[in-house]
Amino acid sequence: MYDRYQGLIFDMDGTLLDTEEGHRQAWSEVLAKYGMELDLQAVIGLNGSPSWKIAEFVIDSYQVDLDPFKLAQEKFEIVESIVLDMVKPLPIVEVVKSYRNKRPMAVGTGSMHGFAERLLQHVGLRDYFSAIVGADDVQNHKPAPDTFLRCAQLMQVAPASCVVFEDAPFGLQAAKAAGMDAVDVRHL
Repeated sequence: MYDRYQGLIFDMDGTLLDTEEGHRQAWSEVLAKYGMELDLQAVIGLNGSPSWKIAEFVIDSYQVDLDPFKLAQEKFEIVESIVLDMVKPLPIVEVVKSYRNKRPMAVGTGSMHGFAERLLQHVGLRDYFSAIVGADDVQNHKPAPDTFLRCAQLMQVAPASCVVFEDAPFGLQAAKAAGMDAVDVRHL
């Protein structure tokens, strides 16, 4: 179905892996320490963003004087243990399996690189991908095209020959800005 593309790029959280509940639980624990809650409807538009951007949004919403990077770090310190216990691959993994050794594939995620590596290893998918680009690998995050352009570069495939699989508006915008076709996995 995707044979016309020379490279396949996948978002991780919400596209390849069901990690949402773990991220939500980690945010709830961290924010509770400061008397705050995560408004799920309000942050849904930030899906695909690095944690510090979500922290910045929450801090602005509550108008408190906290460092978004420190808050994101606190969340990061607990999220891995929570997510590892509950992570499950999502149906798009069948596309990954069917293109193994047929096309170069990469993961372009708003999660940190090391976290993505560990999660993919945990579910047995790490070896399917020739490249992983995390939030700490680029300066400009989704909706900027940098994540997906770096994936294409690492796979040695022209951006116009890539297709991106995404579940978030920012990621879909980033794919378009990179000159790549995109598949919204929410509609598959």
